[in-house]
Amino acid sequence: METRDSGSERSIPEDVVVDSFRPEDAEGIVRLFRAVYGEHYPIRLFYDPGAVTEANREGRYYSIVARTVSGDVVGVTHLYRSTPCDAIYEHGVGLVLKAYRKSGITGKLHDYLYNDFVPRQPHIEEIFGEAVCNHPYMQKAVAAFGFSETAIEVALMPAEAYTREKSAPGRVATLSVFRSFRPRPHRVFIPAVYEDVLSRIYGRLDDSRDLARSVDPFPPGRVSRAGMTVFDFAGVARIAVPVSGADLGSRLADLEREAGDKGCVVFQAWLNLTEPWAGASVEALREAGYFFGGPLPRWFDGDGFLMQKILCPPDFESIVLESGFSRELLAFIREDRERVA
Repeated sequence: METRDSGSERSIPEDVVVDSFRPEDAEGIVRLFRAVYGEHYPIRLFYDPGAVTEANREGRYYSIVARTVSGDVVGVTHLYRSTPCDAIYEHGVGLVLKAYRKSGITGKLHDYLYNDFVPRQPHIEEIFGEAVCNHPYMQKAVAAFGFSETAIEVALMPAEAYTREKSAPGRVATLSVFRSFRPRPHRVFIPAVYEDVLSRIYGRLDDSRDLARSVDPFPPGRVSRAGMTVFDFAGVARIAVPVSGADLGSRLADLEREAGDKGCVVFQAWLNLTEPWAGASVEALREAGYFFGGPLPRWFDGDGFLMQKILCPPDFESIVLESGFSRELLAFIREDRERVA
């Protein structure tokens, strides 16, 4: 949910309108990315006008565009699929041309997205975002649109992604926020070690859950199913575990070795909180050095749970958080990392 914008806002210039993507916007989106990031933005799709157009046509990405009356793209934000559940879209990859910042364009993009575009898309049931924590501006922007903070990803983005504007001295954390557009109440199983903090987080959601304590052991003979995606540019490995069994620890160790050979220093595991033995899965990861990240509503359609492990020195003092609750969440994460270290 990153948008490269900052500061207090003035009136939007009269020659700027916000609208859904048109094929003729693709060249302007590419120029905008080059103006803001140079050649360093890690998602290479945004340097190829044809790829941008195709992604919008297929519904893999939805570009919401701020353009002048002459057709110049001066701001953009996106919805896109990035989770195991197709009903969830991530909001992110947003930026505004430097000359147009502090003019209210970010707010206008978000207003159009949440109040106009999404209500017309019945297949979009939940939206989440990863608000960068090297500044508070995106956190402030989404607070007005009903998002709830659920997780913090420590040291997620590499500093190289922010080289052009020198806005981050080291790896950047992100704050995960969620909003439900079409509720799906269901039961989730809470690991005892995290019962208090998870109860607080779930109490703030805009969708209801039946919270049950996880006390079951792994079922005999159950085999874990895990898949990994490696982001070479970021040194990040994400491991999705929709099904877990007693072999989870060994399966995880194999994937970690594979990712480590590719230079990964950040490991994330997504567990399934609809499994009654979710607590046993959490304990297996804690034994491997993973610490609390936070719940991920609707991740596998049922809720997921992020745990994380980092091999690079964390810079907790540089993490900028806007709300009191998110700062409390970071304090808990920091303590949990020390407990499992």
